[in-house]
Amino acid sequence: MGLSARASVDRVLAALADPHRRQVVELLRERPRTAGDLARAVGLNPPALSRHLRSLRLNGLIEERHPEFDARVRVYSLRPEPMVHLKKWLEETERLWSLQLSALREHMERAR
Repeated sequence: MGLSARASVDRVLAALADPHRRQVVELLRERPRTAGDLARAVGLNPPALSRHLRSLRLNGLIEERHPEFDARVRVYSLRPEPMVHLKKWLEETERLWSLQLSALREHMERAR
């Protein structure tokens, strides 16, 4: 995995380290939502939620748009691209663990 891919994984994991941000991501998996909808669903006041949304946005996990009918309203949705590197990293990590566990099993069976 290259340096930029590692940096992407680091940013995604850092953004998802907070349980409120994970909850926002889970809600946005269902459909795009307004900031107000997210605040009510997560149980945070708007300024607190805004900090979490900013972190998710700066780390590329979500995007915001303004509907034509009201520029004050912000609608948030997920961006799937940042998860590509994380998914690849998880697959490589799982493969490594599988190899390690297989080697351990073989060692234990030979030691009997």
